[in-house]
Amino acid sequence: MARLRFDILSLFPGVFDPFLHTSILRIAEEKQLAEYHLHDIRDYSEDKHKKVDARPYGGGPGMVLQCEPVVRAVEAVGAMGERSARTILLTPQGRRFHQKVAEELAEEDRILLLCGHYEGFDERIRKLLNFEELSIGDYVLSGGEAAAMVVVDAVVRLVPGVLGHEDSSSRESFAEGLLDYPQYTRPPMYRGMKVPEVLLGGNHREIEMWRLQEAEKRTYERRSDLCDDNTRDSE
Repeated sequence: MARLRFDILSLFPGVFDPFLHTSILRIAEEKQLAEYHLHDIRDYSEDKHKKVDARPYGGGPGMVLQCEPVVRAVEAVGAMGERSARTILLTPQGRRFHQKVAEELAEEDRILLLCGHYEGFDERIRKLLNFEELSIGDYVLSGGEAAAMVVVDAVVRLVPGVLGHEDSSSRESFAEGLLDYPQYTRPPMYRGMKVPEVLLGGNHREIEMWRLQEAEKRTYERRSDLCDDNTRDSE
């Protein structure tokens, strides 16, 4: 049994296969630190054509996901296995997903992600299942699949043992409320641009000080809102 189990409910589960079995996510699975289970919501439809959506009452564009197949799917998948799941609905109406939320989710044993599509969900799905709702940003996607991939990727890399270096996740952008500092590698000179001398000198204390200063500078210049958030958090 892996350290963290994901159950992902979607109308298009096939889009996840290459993503979940590539790079860091594949490594996490091979190390038995994470496991991924995909579920097709249509499998829980009792309609002979496996239909899961209908026109909205009151009129309007698009189609709305129906109560019966979605509720049936979530309840059935939630009952699988021995561990209870933290159940999340991916929606632009949800709480903003950011690094602190990813760190919080990385402490869980099991996470169930429900991906929407079309014009959204019948409101009774929200009320019956009492989801936690998360949004990856203030924009609209065709479905929740891309958002689910963002959440899985951000969370899995924080599970202890997944990344190669024990400090890797703590040194990335947003880990301390700052953007990442500039990174350099070989060659030391390229098209007249030289690697900063401090990184070549071998003085680790000076390197850490330079990195912090550069991270603070970059954050202030590019994402001053993060500076404001850090100020509020410290009050």
